[in-house]
Amino acid sequence: MSDSEQELARDLGFLEAYTIGLGTMIGAGIFVLPSIAAEQAGPASMVSFFAGGLVSLLAALSLSELATGMPRAGGSYYYVNRALGPFFGSIVGWGMWAGLTFASAFYMIGFGQYLLPGLGQYVGFLSGWGQIGITVAALVMAAVLTGVNYYGVKETGALQNVIVLTLVGLIVAFLGLGILSGPTIQDFNPNGWPAVAATIGTVYVTFIGFEVIATSAEEIKNPSRNLPLAMIAAVVTPTLMYVGVMFVSTGTLSIDALANSQIPVADVATEFMGSIGALAMIVGAVLATISSANASILSAARVNFAMGRDRILINWLNEVHNRFRTPYRAISATGVVTLVLIAIGVGIGTLAEVASFMYLVTYALVHIAVVVLRRANPEAYDPAFRIPNVLYPIVPIVGFIACLAILIQMSFIVQAIGTVIVVFGILWYAVYARDRALSESLVGEAIAPEPTTMTDGDGHYRVVVPVANPKTERDLLRMAAASAHAHEDDSAELIAVNVIEVPQQTSLSQDLTFEEERVERQQELLDSARDIASDLDIGLRTRAIVGRNTGSVILDVIEEESADHVFLGWQGTRSRREHVLGSTIDPVIGRAPCDATLVKLGPEGGRGEGDIMVLAGEGPHAPVAARRGAEFVATADDESTLTLFNVQNPEEDAELTPEERGEAVIDELADRAGIEYMAYERRIEVAENIEQAILDAASEYDTICVGATRSGAVSQAVFGSLPETVGEQTDRTVVMARGPQESAMSITEAIVRRLEV
Repeated sequence: MSDSEQELARDLGFLEAYTIGLGTMIGAGIFVLPSIAAEQAGPASMVSFFAGGLVSLLAALSLSELATGMPRAGGSYYYVNRALGPFFGSIVGWGMWAGLTFASAFYMIGFGQYLLPGLGQYVGFLSGWGQIGITVAALVMAAVLTGVNYYGVKETGALQNVIVLTLVGLIVAFLGLGILSGPTIQDFNPNGWPAVAATIGTVYVTFIGFEVIATSAEEIKNPSRNLPLAMIAAVVTPTLMYVGVMFVSTGTLSIDALANSQIPVADVATEFMGSIGALAMIVGAVLATISSANASILSAARVNFAMGRDRILINWLNEVHNRFRTPYRAISATGVVTLVLIAIGVGIGTLAEVASFMYLVTYALVHIAVVVLRRANPEAYDPAFRIPNVLYPIVPIVGFIACLAILIQMSFIVQAIGTVIVVFGILWYAVYARDRALSESLVGEAIAPEPTTMTDGDGHYRVVVPVANPKTERDLLRMAAASAHAHEDDSAELIAVNVIEVPQQTSLSQDLTFEEERVERQQELLDSARDIASDLDIGLRTRAIVGRNTGSVILDVIEEESADHVFLGWQGTRSRREHVLGSTIDPVIGRAPCDATLVKLGPEGGRGEGDIMVLAGEGPHAPVAARRGAEFVATADDESTLTLFNVQNPEEDAELTPEERGEAVIDELADRAGIEYMAYERRIEVAENIEQAILDAASEYDTICVGATRSGAVSQAVFGSLPETVGEQTDRTVVMARGPQESAMSITEAIVRRLEV
């Protein structure tokens, strides 16, 4: 990696990626579309949903290969732009953005229908507002969601997970009780198969959610497994649910009743779940539409960013807010267009179909991109997941033809609106992007492909050192180097890590690109680390990472590097609220499967050198602290000293005096730590208040090393109350250490880990 290259943290596992896609797909579609689909194709509309799922499954396979081969923000836009060039990139970029804004408006109209006519049956003041009330409710909620993403509210991600799980439970209950009620289908296909084919285009808006997974490909752990599995699961799950919902709905209500309903799923639920069940479905629909629109607004902003990165779109639109760290202009533009679509009264069916049209155009070009990239095989294209040979090129060919077939069946007005958007993309390219765009088409290379090569690496004893403060960086690296030097036979090296943390609403690449000051500061910090490592005669690599959560990023680095030791700095203060030592420190110390050392730096000149005291005890991590002290003395000047300090209670037993007990503890510790060869002093204090005796003695030394007194972060303290008290109350350099530990996993953790392997 070049010195200036940043990495993006991979902090999304299978469940998170799957939930992202499912949260968009199980939205307004499953609650609003049954009435529209039933009116167009009757009970046979369940075939339309199934066919839409198959077409999406083909697209998911192609997207999975592309996303693992080029995991960059922007999803389909980026792949098409890279493979087919900026001409098609402009068409797809504007098409995806328009599709997401139309989809957002569709979701918001669905929200208004379930909020007013739906909840109005139970809450008096919400009833009787009519279509104007629905429009106003949609406008208000669209504005609220735009504001939420503008301000970068972090809790939206966690809220979305809760909403998705709630919706899945409601739909499963609806299907179970509905099937048990014995639905009967009368005339299965009253309008003929052409109507069924045309309905695929109407309902396809429900299947664009897995595209959101591709836009987050840079952030997914183990993408060769998790990304295709998440995308396929995010297609298959709602497909089966939609087919089931249409079967129950068309078998419970007449087609006319269903077609005329603004809250179809709730009206169906009333028949076999009663008013309570209907209310639950209404509340679910309200939550679902909010969740879907929120995800679409976020995705639209990320597409804008990717276009700006390739200079197809003006960078002004992608500026990141100084305070909120969000792409506020792109979010605002998406929100404004969504509000306009709602305000001018575009029909809910038309909104759904235009969104479907734009994504069908996109996926048709995605299938072509797979073939071009397979043929061209550029150096940067190395997919961890490939469409199996038995299915290639069948998948992209059949997928391309299927997308075109659905587009041809769609209504004239939708085709006209879609064509206008496509033409706009072409004109934008001709007028603005032609002379500015960075990428070029790979079609030529696809015609005459050339082979590429790959390289491998080797292993080391690795010490991960997160750095963030230039004032303490040198001492932290010097002390970490002392530990690493003890393993010189194992080609020890330091790995200096700095993390730029960004909110959920901002693409990781986006913050990296448009936050030049933060990126420059990051590079200065890591450049300084390299200079320090050269002075210390220790090997060092740097990793500059942009991520959502610094603690999680550091844990991922430890896992990726198979690190043997993590060395962190600490300010010396504790909190009694959410975290003990800090939001970054707590998860790293609690979960890192390697040696972990936490350092609070004292006055200069006494940081890991001078007179060093090790708190000698019988705990499992006391030897680790003793080794840290010995490592510091071994690399410091000749005047440094090592003292093993033990405090004993004055109570005497029948065999040993307190002093004799203390000497036995110290001798045993030296043996357990493997430092018996070193020159060290014994110091034993006898006191009733052990903690105060330690604090009094600590003031006489430059550095105090203490081992963790607890395993894992199962209590309020992370290292234990005594080590943390010493660190907090003494003004000296304090080193808290623990050895490798593997805490027992809960059943939930075990399931998640198994899914993310």
